[in-house]
Amino acid sequence: MRDILPGEMGAWYFAEGLAREVANRFGYQEIRTPVAEHAELVERGAGESSDIVRKEMYRFQDLGERWLVLRPEGTAAAVRAYFESGLDRGPQPARLFMLAPMFRYDRPGKGRYRQHQQFSLEAIGDGSPALDAEVIEVAHTWFAELGLRQVTLNLNSIGDETCRPAYRDALVAYYRPLKERLSADDQRRLEQNPLRLLDSKDDEGFKAGAPKIADFLCDDCREAFGQVCGLLEAAGIEYQLNPLLVRGLDYYTRTTFEFWHGALGGAQNALGGGGRYDGLAAALGFTATPGVGFGLGIDRTLEMVSEEGEEIVSPPAAELLVLPAEAGLERAAAAVARRARELVPAAVDYSTRSLRAKMRSAGGSGARWAAIFNGAEADRRVVQLRDLASGEQREVAWDDLARTLGE
Repeated sequence: MRDILPGEMGAWYFAEGLAREVANRFGYQEIRTPVAEHAELVERGAGESSDIVRKEMYRFQDLGERWLVLRPEGTAAAVRAYFESGLDRGPQPARLFMLAPMFRYDRPGKGRYRQHQQFSLEAIGDGSPALDAEVIEVAHTWFAELGLRQVTLNLNSIGDETCRPAYRDALVAYYRPLKERLSADDQRRLEQNPLRLLDSKDDEGFKAGAPKIADFLCDDCREAFGQVCGLLEAAGIEYQLNPLLVRGLDYYTRTTFEFWHGALGGAQNALGGGGRYDGLAAALGFTATPGVGFGLGIDRTLEMVSEEGEEIVSPPAAELLVLPAEAGLERAAAAVARRARELVPAAVDYSTRSLRAKMRSAGGSGARWAAIFNGAEADRRVVQLRDLASGEQREVAWDDLARTLGE
């Protein structure tokens, strides 16, 4: 986990503000769910064999002896809120998004933190493949408007309850003779959830010869996936078909996708991803309801913005600094700052340092102006307004300060 410091906040404000603007542009509304959820909700949603449940959850018991988890992903929480808050009785689909911290006890890595911020988005209540393409377009738009150029979209269909059993059997038949050569984790996956073998980073060499899900899709899944691909092509969104892409959560069906960045090599090259989860609501004990969504890592995305050479500059803490030249002028300084704040952010240097020291500090602050005055000038209700870049200075009355700053 880490601190995000003032110098970084400009990039965060921009990325989060852009996420809100893009989501709103597509008709999505923001929600906020609690940072803690009942453990059973997440375990039933993600699947007890998933790495999230087995290795990565912050799980604890509260004073009421209830088992809770710090939210590891946003979809289960959004589906719970959809039903508990009556959104299922409103217009469908419910288009929702969150900007929220997620928690996973994972090995730290490039852009990967145990508390990380996600831009997540869900369309719940409609099974149309067009919504799959829509949520992908939202993510694609966000990355593009952040200025990222090295992002690629990986796309797959993992079928549904109709066609997946036959594929599962074929996968088991392929991997069973290899079992003793697999890692301990992959041996467990073979018995509990064979599709996760395709997502494993342990035994990459065996994947090339594994059967491909595309050869087992039923007509409905094949038609739905074809529609998704066609809609992406119509939107001008390039993609790569990736038959090994299954994602790490048990609730996915049909469309799965990930956005990869060229500067992230190896096993951890995804900025985020998502897919369709038509079986999740029923797994959580609610009415069977289709849904599709994504989760995108903001921390890692901003690192890639920097990696590509883009710079999002944090605004200065204040555009104008009020610098009283003598002690005892606190009340006057506060009054000057209040007038300046009618137009720009303003802060007062209340320290007992010399005016020279205050000016030196102001020069490195990023502020645009300094308002300087002594006791006699306070009595006349004027300041010396200095442009810190050019050094130009002029006398300005307090009552004219906001108007002057706006010129």
